[in-house]
Amino acid sequence: MRRHILIITGILIVAAAAFWLWLSSPDMAQLKTEAVTGKTPQITPPRVQSFPTIKVADAVGWPQGVMPTPAAGLAVKAFARGLDHPRWLYRLPNGDVLVAETNSPPREGGGVAGWVMGYLMKKGGAGGPSANRITLLRDADGDGVAENRTILISGLNSPFGMALMGGYLYIGDTDALVRVPYKEGDTRITAKPETVIKLNPGGNHWARNVIAAPDGKTLFVTVGSSTNIAENGMDAEKFRANILQVYPEAKTFRIFAAGLRNPNGLAFEPKSGALWVTVNERDMLGSDVPPDYMSAVEMGDHFGWPWFYWGGYPDNRVEPTNVALQQYSKRPDYALGPHTASLGLAFAGDAKLGPNFANGAFVGQHGSWNRAPVSGYKVIYVPFGDLGFPAKGAKPVDVLTGFLNKDGAAQGRPVGVITDKTGALLVADDVGNVIWRVAAK
Repeated sequence: MRRHILIITGILIVAAAAFWLWLSSPDMAQLKTEAVTGKTPQITPPRVQSFPTIKVADAVGWPQGVMPTPAAGLAVKAFARGLDHPRWLYRLPNGDVLVAETNSPPREGGGVAGWVMGYLMKKGGAGGPSANRITLLRDADGDGVAENRTILISGLNSPFGMALMGGYLYIGDTDALVRVPYKEGDTRITAKPETVIKLNPGGNHWARNVIAAPDGKTLFVTVGSSTNIAENGMDAEKFRANILQVYPEAKTFRIFAAGLRNPNGLAFEPKSGALWVTVNERDMLGSDVPPDYMSAVEMGDHFGWPWFYWGGYPDNRVEPTNVALQQYSKRPDYALGPHTASLGLAFAGDAKLGPNFANGAFVGQHGSWNRAPVSGYKVIYVPFGDLGFPAKGAKPVDVLTGFLNKDGAAQGRPVGVITDKTGALLVADDVGNVIWRVAAK
């Protein structure tokens, strides 16, 4: 018995030593984030990893009196505090603001992959259970602080995206697009959510965003992949890594665009009317590639996942191959840096932050876990030109920074971004449990 105990102890010591060696020897970036950003990012050869680089900022929250740092000419303050993991925002026509207080559903399975995911979520501030509710915030006196707060609806299943259309509030639960009746001014909804379509849950990438089409007839829903590169086979990825177009009255849908590993933000560009999306790309190819991105999306587009990235670069880890798809893989319109976890997306159509932020896109970068040093952890602005695309040579402008403290720990992590009824920018911070309001001085 003693011999068995010694053997087991020895195995555990070796495993622990290997684990800490792995953590302390990550793949280090050879390029600055800026080099992998823009319309023509540097795409260097991949450095394939058997074990992922893990470097995520420890979530510590905001000390009393400390706030993020706005760009010159802007000011920041808390619109609402004391929330429970606020992820996504939506503005109702009367100016009320909805916030999805939500988190990942319980993860099924175990093994090394499950342990790593649990470790990352806890370290990054997402280890707690989901509040599973949507809260309504009202700034009735117009001072930039929400003095009224009510739970609009609870008992949801990891809700994320929200969209108002045809007298219904549509909600993207992790396993379904649901809807409830809504009339202007409502502060509490007790109706049981009606399922519009079911969505395939489980695995990674639980968040489902939703946006109403301008014609008021259909909706678009994002569904991220179940895995990193379809390592469980494509059958496990049915109707995933997609943007779905939903016909709510018929309760049917079709695949609008495919090959998007983890699509999140959705917004219509004001000048062109085109639908845009932010997408998180694959892991374990090194700290420099591939870039996360934002892009216009049209019906039938395929962005290459899992076989290709950035318009045709092959991922040789994926079996079986799909050589015929390479020439049809759409190249994204704008790279947002490697592993930045770019989630939030809002265009500056009705923003009133001054001429430097009048025509472009705000992007909430939640921050990396698979890059050393870390990337993201800020809100950026991408300047656009007159044709509804990023301006030639446009580089991102930092709008809100300081989410990492001097020790590299995360005081907050930005996610959803929207404009409020006054034209200020609201930013959901799911580690600080705050919604920040950025306005012109």
